Amino acid sequence: METNKNNLNTSVIPSASPNNTKAYLALGMISVFWGSTWVVSKIGVQGVPGLQLSYIRQFCAGLIFLTYFKIKGEKWPTFPQLRWLLVLSLFMIVFANGIATWSIKYIPSGMAALIGTLFPLCVVIIEMIWFKNNPNNSITVIGMIMGIAGLSLVFYQNAFTSHPDGYVFGVVLSLLSTLSWSIGTLLVARKQLQMNPYYAMGWQMFIGSFLIFGMAVVSGNNISLADIPAKTWIAVSYLILIGSVAAFVGLIYTMKNLPAAIASLYGYFNPIIALMIGAVVLGEQLTFTIIIGSIITLVGVYIVNRSFKRK
Repeated sequence: METNKNNLNTSVIPSASPNNTKAYLALGMISVFWGSTWVVSKIGVQGVPGLQLSYIRQFCAGLIFLTYFKIKGEKWPTFPQLRWLLVLSLFMIVFANGIATWSIKYIPSGMAALIGTLFPLCVVIIEMIWFKNNPNNSITVIGMIMGIAGLSLVFYQNAFTSHPDGYVFGVVLSLLSTLSWSIGTLLVARKQLQMNPYYAMGWQMFIGSFLIFGMAVVSGNNISLADIPAKTWIAVSYLILIGSVAAFVGLIYTMKNLPAAIASLYGYFNPIIALMIGAVVLGEQLTFTIIIGSIITLVGVYIVNRSFKRK
């Protein structure tokens, strides 16, 4: 879940160069990293409540980002900026990442990743309801129908598979997290913070970790750190160092050396990678129907995303 890239120039595709080659490698790297985090999160929540896993990850990753940028000389945010960072933290960290991590205990990691890609569809729906901005574009409508139909096909396939208690609850949580990310995306697009977006993201992670901690304590989704098994700590370390720090460093490099339209393709690779790794590592179901449904969903999301950006 990512930063606003709408202000980047996509009109000129960089010529081939060593930097471009490294950038494409970085694109592949972040696709694998972020795709694998769904599976690693699934492993992590087997030993610790999802909300607790989320606030530990966000606190450590946010602290790393803030330390780095403070060493680089970034100024402390102003009070209006902190107020706006708090709002973004609620939507993009607490209600998006926190709830998504909570949901993954109850649903397959590949399905969670696939639901997470639906945020462009949610953005269009929110624009229609809140801002009366109807997509007067048949291509956008077709993409939305494909996205919903593909995901329905995946749900239909999973309906005939035995699931642990809380499956429906997990699906609802995952959909809510995607909706929250979509709202946060619109907020970022409509009001600029006038600060380094990655420094701002560090603040969102840091602030959000304390809010998720409060949710975990109030809801009883919190255990003693001494009771967390070693396997879970390994998963947490991977999510912090690889899923948050290394992946975002790769994203920064990719965005600097590739057009935004290409650099953002990682979002379509993530669920495919999550589905494959989940099937191999966790034995999650991966049938022909799920594969076809996933492809239809991703094609629909891509169509909506492209048409919406052009508009």
